[in-house]
This record gives sequence, structure tokens and C-alpha cells, in this order.
Amino acid sequence: MACAPEVWSQNDPMFTQYMFNELYINPAYAGSREFLSTTALVRQQWVGLDGAPNTQTLSAHKPIFNNKIGAGLTFLNESIGVSKRTQINANGAYRIQMGKNNLSFGLQLGLAGISENLSSLGLINDNQFATNTGRRLAPNMGFGTYYLTPKWYAGFSIPRLLQNRLDGTSGEVSNRFNMTDWHYFITAGSLHSINSDFKVKPSMMLKAASGAPVELDVNAMAIYRDRLWAGLGYRSGDAINVLVGAQINQQLRAGYSYDYATSRLGNFHSGSHELMIGYDFNFQKDKVVSPRYF
Repeated sequence: MACAPEVWSQNDPMFTQYMFNELYINPAYAGSREFLSTTALVRQQWVGLDGAPNTQTLSAHKPIFNNKIGAGLTFLNESIGVSKRTQINANGAYRIQMGKNNLSFGLQLGLAGISENLSSLGLINDNQFATNTGRRLAPNMGFGTYYLTPKWYAGFSIPRLLQNRLDGTSGEVSNRFNMTDWHYFITAGSLHSINSDFKVKPSMMLKAASGAPVELDVNAMAIYRDRLWAGLGYRSGDAINVLVGAQINQQLRAGYSYDYATSRLGNFHSGSHELMIGYDFNFQKDKVVSPRYF
């Protein structure tokens, strides 16, 4: 360990079905759908590996004030090893109508409860690991931009501007504002009609942070009659993934993805599973919900 030249670790949550969970990545996505839209996502990462990330998210957002403002909430619950985080974020976006297109600027304010269950490690002879920290609160914030057209979209965001660090010995939380700690997200996607039955939806997400390799997710899904979809994806240096799903009715959709690891870590686990359920609330029953792909 003393001779290791580089060490990489996961900080922000990882999602394979990021194209259905844009609000958690980018607050400017708030209000981009026609009605109150909700999404729940559960991810079990690296199954069979002790202490592997286990993540649940819930988001809800809608346009208000004649679609000029988007408002939303996101909730996260995550455990990685002895670390646990529960976080709620309030998201707001200002939307500029540009013909059939929209340009949005978003802000996010959040509060997290973080804790370290250090005593579960069983290191009774080390005072730094003898007791648990208890739950501590930590603030955070983020911002983003999002451009949406009927055929494609693109977004840029920094969802976490503060580095929250919990000291296991004192139990105190430090909140550092430093640009070298920022994680940058770029997302994009488009829709292409092949014929009356099939459409193709490619998408990508690029993640960059100082001191870590740039990570690129690329996916392509085939959509059959606006009802069923299936696709493949690749995450650089990490995994190949498979995505399937269905638009069950005009308001309800569900999806599943499986990640097959291509890194050496794959020798120690059996892949990652992710389940997504989304629902759009149409309170105007006389208004038809049109299919939405972004």
C-alpha cells in the first residue's frame, strides 16, 4: 500500500440509467417534463462484494408559473462500507423558451446526514475506529444548464460544490469549497426515427474530476412502437451494460439494467443491478400525455 502510485475511489453515486435520472445529476432539468414527474431508482452495485455501494434515489419535479420555472426535490439514501449518507435536495430552474426549444439554468441546495459505523470494523485496539461518529448534518449546493429540443438535449452540471468530510476521531464535519474537488458532468442524447415502428435513442454522460480518470458512459437503445426498449452501453474502464424497459401506459414506465464488469474488480463480484420506475401525474384528464424520450 505504501508503494501504490495511484488510488481511485467512488465519490458521487454511479447510475447506469442516468438518462431517466437527470434531475439528480442536473438541477436545470427541473420542470422539463409536461406534468409532475417522479422517478424512483434502486441500484445494487458489485453484488457479492462486502461493503459495495447500495443506492436508492427518489425525485419529483414539475413546471410552474407558465412553464417559466421548474421546481423539484431529490432524495438519496446510500451506504458504502461503513459510510452512510441520506440527502435531500431542493432544485429550481429558470427556463427560457426558444421556439420549440428550451434553455434552463438550475440551482440545487441540499442537506445531508452522514455517519461512519466504525465500530463494525472490529478494530478494538485502534482508538480512531473504536466508536461510531453518529449522524452529522452537512450542507451542499450545485448548479447546471440544460438545453432541450424535440430531437436532442445537452446538459452541463456540477451537482456538488462543497466537499463534506467527516472526521472519524472528533466526529466533526468540515465543508470545503475548492474547485479541485468539483465533479463535472456532461450529458447528451438524441432521438432518430428508423421507421413507423422503431426509433433509436443514443445517449452519453461524461464525468470528470481532478486527480481521477475521465469516465465516459455511452448507450444506445432501440424503442419499439413507443412501448418497449432495449439497449447496450459501455462505461470506460469499468463495465458493459444491458438496458431493457417498457412504457407500461401513458404515465407509467419501468426499466432494468445489468452491468458486467470489464475491470479486474469483476473477479470479486457478480455485476451490478439497477431498477427504475417512473410515473407522470396527469391532473388534466382531458389532456393526452404524449410520449417523452428526454
